[in-house]
Amino acid sequence: MATKRHKPEEIVWKLRQVDVLVGQGQARIDAIRQVQITEQTYYRWRKEYGGMGTDQLKELKHLQKENERLRRAVSDLTLDKLILTEAAKGNF
Repeated sequence: MATKRHKPEEIVWKLRQVDVLVGQGQARIDAIRQVQITEQTYYRWRKEYGGMGTDQLKELKHLQKENERLRRAVSDLTLDKLILTEAAKGNF
C-alpha cells in the first residue's frame, strides 16, 4: 500500500482543521481521526509546523532552499581547497 506524501500546505490545513474541531468540543483523538491521519503523525506535524501560517510556510521553504544551495557551495569550495593544497605539495 502506497503512502501519501502531504504537501506542507495540506499539513498546515489539517492541523488547523483539528484545532477547529477541538474548539467545537470534539475530543482531540476523534478530530485527528476525522482528518484521516494518525496520532503520531499529528504530533510530529504539530512539532514541525505548529502555529505556522501560509506566509511563514513559504518563508520556511525559501530558507530551506537557500540553505541547501549554500551547503552545496561550501562543499564545492572545500573540495577545491583540498585539491589545491594537494597540488601545492606536489602530490598530483
